[in-house]
Amino acid sequence: MTLAAYPDAAPLAGLIGGVLIGLAAALMLLGIGRIAGVSGIAARATGLADSSLPRTSAWAFVIGLPLGALIVLVAKGGLPANFASPVYLVIAGLIVGIGTRLGSGCTSGHGVCGMSRFSQRSIIATLSFMITGIGTVAVMNAMGLDVLP
Repeated sequence: MTLAAYPDAAPLAGLIGGVLIGLAAALMLLGIGRIAGVSGIAARATGLADSSLPRTSAWAFVIGLPLGALIVLVAKGGLPANFASPVYLVIAGLIVGIGTRLGSGCTSGHGVCGMSRFSQRSIIATLSFMITGIGTVAVMNAMGLDVLP
């Protein structure tokens, strides 16, 4: 398949986003000695977990994530027409939150920070994320829900 098969693909934006995520993770690790795992930081902000990260810093991180997305949305002119409904987003967020607590981390903690440190636990977790995601897309496509073109 070629890039033409994915007219909404934005490889340059993905590359820039990936570099920025890696840079942010490196700065957090080198700057304050913390892994930039979003679920762990969110748990710290809400008081579900203890850590050395001050709660004010955790809240700044948690508030900054959607704030950054909002800035990009405004700059690009709003949500795309095919964006998921708020109800689905809340349900998906709750399911992901439960999964991150059960899996002792999220894709950012395991996939970005853990994999870069060759953590065996993170490698297994990331493989689980990927296999589950690929399987979910395959099932949805088989059901005719057209996840992929």
